[in-house]
Amino acid sequence: MKSNQHILIIGGGTAGIMTAAQLMKKNSNLSISILEPSEKHYYQPAFTLVGAGTYDYKKTIRLTKDLIPKGVKWIKDFATEILPDEKQVKTVASGEISYDLLVVATGLVNDLDGIEGLREGLDKGIVCSNYVDPNKTWELLQKFKWGNAVFTQPTTPIKCGGAPQKAAYMAADYFRKKGISNKTNLVFATPGSVIFGVKIIADSLMKVLGDYNIHFKTFYAPIKIDSENKIVYFKEVSTGENKCVVNENNILNEKHTGNEIMEIPFDFLHLAPPQAPPKFIRESNLVNATGWLDVNINSLQHNKYTFIFGLGDVAGLPTAKTGAAIRKQVPVVVDNIIKYLANQTVDNQGYLGYSSCPLVVGYGKMILAEFNYKNEFTPDPKLKQMLVFDSNKPHWRLWFLKKYMLPHLYWNKMMKGENV
Repeated sequence: MKSNQHILIIGGGTAGIMTAAQLMKKNSNLSISILEPSEKHYYQPAFTLVGAGTYDYKKTIRLTKDLIPKGVKWIKDFATEILPDEKQVKTVASGEISYDLLVVATGLVNDLDGIEGLREGLDKGIVCSNYVDPNKTWELLQKFKWGNAVFTQPTTPIKCGGAPQKAAYMAADYFRKKGISNKTNLVFATPGSVIFGVKIIADSLMKVLGDYNIHFKTFYAPIKIDSENKIVYFKEVSTGENKCVVNENNILNEKHTGNEIMEIPFDFLHLAPPQAPPKFIRESNLVNATGWLDVNINSLQHNKYTFIFGLGDVAGLPTAKTGAAIRKQVPVVVDNIIKYLANQTVDNQGYLGYSSCPLVVGYGKMILAEFNYKNEFTPDPKLKQMLVFDSNKPHWRLWFLKKYMLPHLYWNKMMKGENV
């Protein structure tokens, strides 16, 4: 193997650091650099718990310098352009960085201008999002007294697609504990047609929705937020007959106007912002037709440039964008990189779309949705060691896994290159 070949990883998040750490475990003589501007690294899976007042935000933060694997160079800078034909990356302050092999692990970014009025609503503290500031979510939850509590998500792919509904479930349980459920109208509105893409999980979640008496609105795509009047506007996005129905007992005071536009007044509004790859990725020639990094869905090697690999949230993969997905992607990428550097066939097609969504459905209760590209339910057999035999149903031991075990494994195992 030619260990002097330079590997450049763009992104010092979960995917970038895990890849570097596992590569160094394979060969400590490798020349690896991580291009990452942020001094802080966040354990974002805990943001849902922070937003529900049951996790300390400070515990989600570590310094990037403490996570960079030994022997890996940290370039604290922003990438601005990828020049694959020249094997270079342009940066803000470090000039052009050359590489022999590139790993794109940039993650994605919030598009706060993707919904009219969203940025203004967040800035004014009228709208909240665990994706932006989970502390603000908890603050507004505590201030809520009665009325419409609306939870929604955009039409774009987002990291942890189940997070918006998790926020709704936690809020519903909080309102119940606070004794204001009878004065609250909970709404979960989604552009999709179902609550979850895996049927066995969807069946359980429909029971959760019913238990909390949550108004479940399908084909509702948020398009505008009027913070001054506290109204959120949706566009009906179904095909065929109009599936948006307002019952005679319209306790939400919902209104329909022309072109299938729905208006729902809110007293509390939580949403996930539209999300997209970083601008320099979207404007490169490395993306597919929808703007995401164009990689083979099983090997994670770029479909055009064989010396480029991509993984994590930026990758154009037909599965959920989660840390659990990254956990399964990294070993495949690392194996293929080692083979590429050794001039061997890059033949590891082992990533089959595994992802996982820890669906907290209340304080002390969680469902663990594990699935693949085929939307097949694929629970980890090791859950039986925790005496969890039906992870598609709420269980207190799964809550323990979410709140205590997974953060420990993340910081002490995953980020240090160990297989979990």
